Amino acid sequence: MNIASVIVDVPTMQTDRPFDYLIPEKWSQMIQPGMRVIVPFGSRNVQGYVVKVKDHSSFPQLKAIREPMDVVPVLNQELMDLADWLTKTTLCFKVSAYQAMLPAAMKAKYEKRFAAVNEEKIADEKVAELFKKKKEITWEEGEKAGLLTSIQKEVKAGTVELIYKVKSKGNKKTVRMIGTRLSAEELSEAASRLKGNAVKQKRLIDVFKQHPGEMISAKELLENANSTSSSLQALIQKGILYEEQKEVYRDPYAQTDFEKTSPFPLTDEQRKAISPIIEALEEEKHETFLLYGVTGSGKTEIYLQSIQKVLEKGKEAIVLVPEISLTPQMVHRFKSRFGDDVAVLHSGLSIGEKYDEWRKILKKEAKVVVGARSAIFAPFENIGIIIIDEEHETSYKQEETPRYHARDVAIKRAQHFNCPVILGSATPSLESFARAQKGVYHLLTLKNRMNHRDLPEVEIVDMREELRAGNRSIFSRSLFEKLKDRVEKGEQTVLLLNRRGHSSFVMCRDCGYVVQCPHCDISLTYHHFSNEMKCHYCGYETIAPSVCPECGSPYIRYFGTGTQKVEEELGKLLPEARVIRMDVDTTRKKGAHETLLRQFSEGKADILLGTQMIAKGLDFPNITLVGVLSADTMLHLPDFRSSEKTFQLLTQVSGRAGRHELQGEVVVQTYTPEHYSIQLAGQQNFERFYQREMIMRKLGSYPPFYYLALVNVSHEDPLVAASVTEKITKFIRSRLSNKTVVLGPTASPIPRINNRYRYQCLIKYKHEPMLSDTLKSILEQYNGQGSYSHLQIAVDINPFVMM
Repeated sequence: MNIASVIVDVPTMQTDRPFDYLIPEKWSQMIQPGMRVIVPFGSRNVQGYVVKVKDHSSFPQLKAIREPMDVVPVLNQELMDLADWLTKTTLCFKVSAYQAMLPAAMKAKYEKRFAAVNEEKIADEKVAELFKKKKEITWEEGEKAGLLTSIQKEVKAGTVELIYKVKSKGNKKTVRMIGTRLSAEELSEAASRLKGNAVKQKRLIDVFKQHPGEMISAKELLENANSTSSSLQALIQKGILYEEQKEVYRDPYAQTDFEKTSPFPLTDEQRKAISPIIEALEEEKHETFLLYGVTGSGKTEIYLQSIQKVLEKGKEAIVLVPEISLTPQMVHRFKSRFGDDVAVLHSGLSIGEKYDEWRKILKKEAKVVVGARSAIFAPFENIGIIIIDEEHETSYKQEETPRYHARDVAIKRAQHFNCPVILGSATPSLESFARAQKGVYHLLTLKNRMNHRDLPEVEIVDMREELRAGNRSIFSRSLFEKLKDRVEKGEQTVLLLNRRGHSSFVMCRDCGYVVQCPHCDISLTYHHFSNEMKCHYCGYETIAPSVCPECGSPYIRYFGTGTQKVEEELGKLLPEARVIRMDVDTTRKKGAHETLLRQFSEGKADILLGTQMIAKGLDFPNITLVGVLSADTMLHLPDFRSSEKTFQLLTQVSGRAGRHELQGEVVVQTYTPEHYSIQLAGQQNFERFYQREMIMRKLGSYPPFYYLALVNVSHEDPLVAASVTEKITKFIRSRLSNKTVVLGPTASPIPRINNRYRYQCLIKYKHEPMLSDTLKSILEQYNGQGSYSHLQIAVDINPFVMM
């Protein structure tokens, strides 16, 4: 077994297959599948993943592996098989699938360095001078000295070589620990031999006399002994003390105290819902459950008690929650119940913290993982249950390669481990609910809130009527009265302004001109605090105009300026109200989410104002009013799911009110009060919404009646993009059955981003055995080949973003 098949870290069509390398004798016993290695590839060294170890190759001459990067495999066999499945279903490169499974800290960084091969023969004096000081210099050092061109000549002459050094960013965090091998008597004897003025050294020895045989961190030791590092160094040199580096985990929750909680008694409804899950756990059979329960019905308790059963059987659990917004409260619930058995993976952690949490799982030091989308790849080897909370959330779909949906990956892994999957939601996605209706998923229902409180009353306010009545404020009269009332009573309010979509634009009221991005076909967003216009697609920025650039009119008007404008307005209308704003701008800093939510839960604010990140998962007893400032922002996007997303968001945010003793109220402000998604969200009637929306989906041939695949083509020249899309569309039509609908070629809803013109072709199909091969051959034909070198083609199976 002296040959390794390796997938190299070069994501192109030509390299998307294993390459054979010789395993040097010294590592022959060590190299195993699932390990990362450094291998020579072309003229450079790259990272690669060992997929197989074998004893013969069909190639006569093989290069040897340079060095291993791991001591134990970072990918187990199940994850490697899962990567094969991902590659087939999402049409991604094998190396992209592997990288999606590992923390960012383990993605290789390549550092370019120059090394002198033959110092005496270097012709350029300045270059020779550079290499006299050291054998190797970095690319940056060569650039700084202004000698890159000269160095390049030396590389051609063979006196200097360019090497790619692979650096893994995953650095372990270590702490300097101090100990002694001497007994208390020997320490006293050593102290007596020291000079009389070595007071600080004696103090250090005294600490170890009180703690014989213990290791103490250097920092703690110096503080306790009130001594200095030079005194410590002196004792180490004399051999009285010794030092070693001890590895520690970066624990993002080290400062938090989690009070232990025990399981709550379940209601009859919860007991009925949990029993089929427990049955599946006992029988070790794979089944997918859709736990459909109104907001506040106690879905989390069902998750916790199911996990308890899994842990008692010595197995592991994965819990996915959408984005970072849910994690503070969710983490608290899981850590309080299961303590240190919980590892947390989400985007709010630093690269180092993520790496440590992942290694905790790999070393079997954690039994439960709570995290966002990528936590579905946690390297467990004995999974007993996978739970996806708020399963309808679109953030479970990854938008760059590999374009997987966490729900599909969860079901695939659960089939391998013969364990149940729970999909939980108050507003399930239509696809999941349709599968539950057909019996593909097992439907479990919770119709009542835990404390048998009624769902909050919802009032829908027509903002057109408010305008006719002369009210030009962001707040309707009804919402403003209720806000004032809550502030006086000392109760809390949540205000949601969903700033997604293309609101917050600047328009001239004289000529109708809208300020656009010069590189993208999209309006610029106004940012008040910096008085700038920004493009949220390519990052372009410019100063906000004071007069219309088109006609010079001073009547420039800012439309829907988002949360900042609302905060200002609140300051004018209710100066006594304390407001916490939560949006992308205020939560950029690490830990900002937790801090703001903690302040709100401690009653340090009357109003929590935010974007959709505040719509889910919050559970505060004092919230009695929820206001939705504009329910229409998502409704008019060119997306077949816009009604569904609007219904889900309104239902979720309404569920934040009146979850405990106090009765809740909800006010929804809208310009389209007659739309069924707004009407039915007001009644919290999911079943009626499901029936109405299914009729619309059937008429439009959309999921869940059809599957979708989207081919996106982009190029700097609009004619190239259009003609290639046309060729692709014709090719697809010729290969697929006539039952499949192929729409296109058409310009994307946002036709240009970052000066690249975008065209697309949409495929709607029910059963299409040829689809995968057809799409694969398109990618092979066009991506990065010859005259198509600037062309980019992306294929998204079951897309969630149609823009």
